[in-house]
Amino acid sequence: MSALIMLLPFLHFALAAADPSSSFIFNGFESANLSLSGLARVTSGGLLWLSNATRQQTGHAFNPTPFIFKNSSNGSAFSFSTYFVCAIVPASQLLGGHGMAFVIAPAPALPGALPSTYLGLFNESSNGNNSTHVIAVELDTLKSTEFRDIDDNHVGIDINSLVSVAATPAAYYDESGVVTNMTLNSSKPMQVWIEYDQSMAQLNVTIAPIHMVSKPSIPLLSLDRDLSPVLNQIMYVGFSGAPLLESHYVLGWSFSVNDTAAPLDISRLPKLPRIGPKKESMFMRVGLPVILAASILLGIFGLAYYIQRKRKFAEVIEAWELDYMTHRFRYKDLYVATKGFKDDGLLGAGGFGKVYHGVMPDSKIDVAVKKVSHESRQGMKEFVAEIVSIGRLRHRNLVPLLGYCRRKGELLLVYEYMPNGSLDKYLYAQPRSMLTWDQRFRVIKGVASGLLYLHEEWEQVVIHRDIKASNILLDSELEARLGDFGLARLYDHGSDPQTTHVVGTIGYLAPEHTRTGKATTSTDVYAFGAFLLEVACGRRPVEPNAIPEKTVLVEWVFNLWSRGDIVAAVDQNLGSNYAKGEAEMVLKLGLLCSHSRPEMRPGMREIVRFLDGTVALPELSSYGVSADGLPFVYFEGFDDVKVSYTSFGGNTTFSGSSSVTHSLLSSGR
Repeated sequence: MSALIMLLPFLHFALAAADPSSSFIFNGFESANLSLSGLARVTSGGLLWLSNATRQQTGHAFNPTPFIFKNSSNGSAFSFSTYFVCAIVPASQLLGGHGMAFVIAPAPALPGALPSTYLGLFNESSNGNNSTHVIAVELDTLKSTEFRDIDDNHVGIDINSLVSVAATPAAYYDESGVVTNMTLNSSKPMQVWIEYDQSMAQLNVTIAPIHMVSKPSIPLLSLDRDLSPVLNQIMYVGFSGAPLLESHYVLGWSFSVNDTAAPLDISRLPKLPRIGPKKESMFMRVGLPVILAASILLGIFGLAYYIQRKRKFAEVIEAWELDYMTHRFRYKDLYVATKGFKDDGLLGAGGFGKVYHGVMPDSKIDVAVKKVSHESRQGMKEFVAEIVSIGRLRHRNLVPLLGYCRRKGELLLVYEYMPNGSLDKYLYAQPRSMLTWDQRFRVIKGVASGLLYLHEEWEQVVIHRDIKASNILLDSELEARLGDFGLARLYDHGSDPQTTHVVGTIGYLAPEHTRTGKATTSTDVYAFGAFLLEVACGRRPVEPNAIPEKTVLVEWVFNLWSRGDIVAAVDQNLGSNYAKGEAEMVLKLGLLCSHSRPEMRPGMREIVRFLDGTVALPELSSYGVSADGLPFVYFEGFDDVKVSYTSFGGNTTFSGSSSVTHSLLSSGR
C-alpha cells in the first residue's frame, strides 16, 4: 500500500503526458489566480496591469500552473495556441517607450531580467544564451539598434535572444485581404493570436484592432521552425513588460495545448482607464460661450492685453521650429515640474548651465532640466537641429535626451532623470557611498560601450566633447549613463569634422584640439583616458593645490609606471580590495589614451576589446611610450587663444571665447 502511495505522483504525471491537452480562459482577471512579480498587478476593475510609465522596472505575470508541451524531453513539441487582448498606453503623445511580450519560459518568473531595451526578458549574460529556453513574441514600440530592431513599431519572434529571428512592422489584413498599418502604442485595445502547428513546424502571429470581429485569414508573421529543441517538456506561459514612458495592459487571455485557444467575450472584458481629460458637453463647448460672449467680450480683450504684456511663460518660437515641435516641451510644464527652478531642486552646475530635477505635471515622469544661456541667435537653428538628432540616440549607457524648450535668453534641455546622480559625487568630497572596484570597472566599461556607439554604431558620428566624471550619471542599478550632450557635435561617417571653438574642461582637452579647434573621435578618446585615470585613482586630472609631482594626474601615473609601481596610483580608499590585473590594465590604458600624438591613441572599438579582455593590452613601449620621455603635453597651444575659466564644484571649464553662448551656438559648431 505504501509503495502505491509513493507511485501516485508518477502516475499523475504519466496520465498528464498521455493526455497533454490543457487550456484556460480569462475574460478579465478580477478573480484570476496568477503568479505576479515586479510592477505587475490586477486592478480593481479586472485589468492585468503589467507595468506603468513612471518606474523603470520589469513586470511579469504568469499562469501559475505549467503546461506539458511534449511527451518526453527529446520528443516533438505539441501544437499550442493563445489569444489575448492587450493595450499599450504611452505616457504622452510626444513620448513612447519599450513594448511588451508574450513569453513561454521554464519557470513562472524571469529572474535577473532587465527593463527598457531588454523588455524584462533577458539580461546581458542571458541574452543569446540557448540554455534559457525562452520563446517570446514582442510587441516592440522603440527601435533598439543594439538588437537590430527593424523600426519602432514592430512584431518580432524572439528565441533565447532579443535579436528577433523574424520581425515585421505592425499591421493586419482586413476582410478584403488588404494590409493595413497598425500603431501598437495607440492606447487602444488590440487582439493578438499566436499559434504553433506541430505538423508543419510553423509559428504564426496575427494581430488586429479590437473592432475587427473575426480573426484575419492571413497571419502577419510566420516562422518555419521546429520548436522542439527550444521547449522543455514542462513550460509556463505569461507576459513581460519593461516600461519606459508607457503602460501595458492585458484585458483578456486564453491558452490551449493541442487545441485552438477559446475565443474571448469582448463585451465582458474590462475597460481601460480614461486617457486624457473628460470630454466637455456640447453646452460647455458651444452654448455657454455663446450666452456669455456679449457680457464678457470687453473683459476678454482686456485680459488678453494684460496677459500678452505680463505673460510669465513666454516662449521663443520661430517659423523654422515648426519641424521640431514634437521634440519641444512647453516652458510652463517645465516651470511647474521643477517648482519654479528653485535651488531646492538643483542637481548640479557647470560652465554651461545649471541642472534641475523635475516631475512632469501630467505624466509624472522624472526629468532633469538643464538651463543654458543663449543671448545670441547665431547658429540656433543648426544647434536645435543637432539637439533633435541627438534625441534619437538609444543605448543602455547613454542618458536619453527627451527634447528642448526656448524662452527669451534661455535654452532648456530635457533629459531622463538618473536617481543616483553623477559619478563625481561617489569619488570626491567624502562621498555618501564609495564605489567598489568592481562597480568602478563596470562604470568604465559602460562608458566605453556608450562612446563606441556614438563614434561608430549610430547613423552619424557623435563627438561628445565633454567626457568627465561629473557628466557620467548612475541609474537605479548604478549602471553608467553618459549624459550632457549640450556640447556634442555630429558629422557623417567618412567625412572630416569642421573647425570649431575650443570647449571642454581643463585636464580632458587633447593638445591638438587647443591648437586646431577641431574636435574628433580621437579628442574624445583623450578625454576618456583622463576619465580612466580619474576613476581608478580617485583624483581629478588637474589638482592645483596638490604637491608639484601630483598636480597633473597623468604625469604622476606616468612617473609611477616608469618606476614599475603603477598600481600605487590606485585610489587609497580601496585599500587592497581591487583586482590588481584589471587596475594595472586600466591605468596603462589611461596613459595610452592620453598620448600627445592622436594617431597613437586606440579607437573605442579597440578600447572595448581591451576592457572586455578579448584582446590583451600590448606593452606601452609599442606605442612609443618609454620611461625616457613623457609623451603627454598639457595646455599646449593655450597661448594662442583667449582663455576663460569658470569654476563649478571643482571642475574648470575652458572656452576658446569669452562668451559661453558664442561657444555653444557659433556657426562653426
